[in-house]
Amino acid sequence: MSDLLFLAHRIPYPPNKGDKIRSWHFLRHLAEKRRVHLGCFIDDPADHEHEATLRRICGECCFIDLKSKQRRLLSARGLLTGAPLTLPYYASRRLAGWAHDIVTRFRPQNLFFFSSAMAQFDVSTSYPARRVIDFVDVDSQKWTEYATRQPRPLSWIYAREGRTLLEFERRMARRMDASLFVSPAEAQLFQSLAPEAAGKLHAVSNGVDTDFFSPERVYADPFPAGARALVFTGAMDYWPNIDAVDFFAHAVLPAVREAFPDTTFWIVGSNPAKTVQDLAALPGVKVTGRVPDVRPYLAHAALVVAPLRIARGIQNKVLEAMAMAKTVVATPQAAEGIEGQPGRDYHVADGADAFSALIKQALQPRSPNLGAQARSYVLATYHWQKSLYKLDLILDGPAQPGRS
Repeated sequence: MSDLLFLAHRIPYPPNKGDKIRSWHFLRHLAEKRRVHLGCFIDDPADHEHEATLRRICGECCFIDLKSKQRRLLSARGLLTGAPLTLPYYASRRLAGWAHDIVTRFRPQNLFFFSSAMAQFDVSTSYPARRVIDFVDVDSQKWTEYATRQPRPLSWIYAREGRTLLEFERRMARRMDASLFVSPAEAQLFQSLAPEAAGKLHAVSNGVDTDFFSPERVYADPFPAGARALVFTGAMDYWPNIDAVDFFAHAVLPAVREAFPDTTFWIVGSNPAKTVQDLAALPGVKVTGRVPDVRPYLAHAALVVAPLRIARGIQNKVLEAMAMAKTVVATPQAAEGIEGQPGRDYHVADGADAFSALIKQALQPRSPNLGAQARSYVLATYHWQKSLYKLDLILDGPAQPGRS
């Protein structure tokens, strides 16, 4: 059995949490045929309970606690060195030493880096290990977009992060044997920014667990009787999600409630930032915080909304709602990586007026329900088997000679 070193910026578990779905499916699949040594960060103390599960399927493991307040202070070092702030945020001598020890003892055939920040732990070797990085999406462009929506000095810091992180991404893409992205659109975007890496870029899509996210499962209704619930799901300490729900609650929901006064907007997700918590004071807005299972909220939603104004790659929240046969109303940014057909598989609206108008139309008694077609599209398009087969082909390719 060959060895593989898998480094991730977050613990790849539990498998039903949006930002861990991809890393978990990749890790579990790779561990079926290889001895995988896992090194990762833990940013939520509750995730320590998952260590035992991962140790059972992996070889050796290294889990590093990541305390965000301390890390934000450490990331400021980048301003002195010229490096992107992302790198010192995830820097760890312990993880670097552990990775070097794994490479020295096991000489893994593959080194797999999940996210651009983990590429800083690429261990110099003299043997031809095959290095693969999963960028997922183009992080540098996300920071560049953040800069357009923030006042100074944040706009300057975010613009700087976009520039410096892109330089690092390009350097790592040249160094790696293959670079993965979650959609053809993200791969094409990166190719336009880093044309020198064109021959080593691959789109490997996410899948959806369509049995887990199934409309045929029965759940108790979490909403009050008679509520017409519009639902958004996601980690609510993540700035694009914060911006999305703030925009929706202030600019979209009031017009919807004028037409349908019983409409409520439910923000379902862990760690709501203060900005999100404050939205609960607005008429018709509900903030749940962490819930044990998002599926009851999706199952009983009148509509699922994805009003993201900054988004990269594929939005799992959209695919999961579609898999549960829900009508989804999304911005163009939220739908960008999904290759379905607007108006057939989901609705797309750009801007507050268009978004509220489309929701009011979709809430009409005789409005077409896109749910059945949405699920059919997901079943036909987003299955893990195809993506994992492509991952194997990429990992089994030839390695370049050892690099420093």
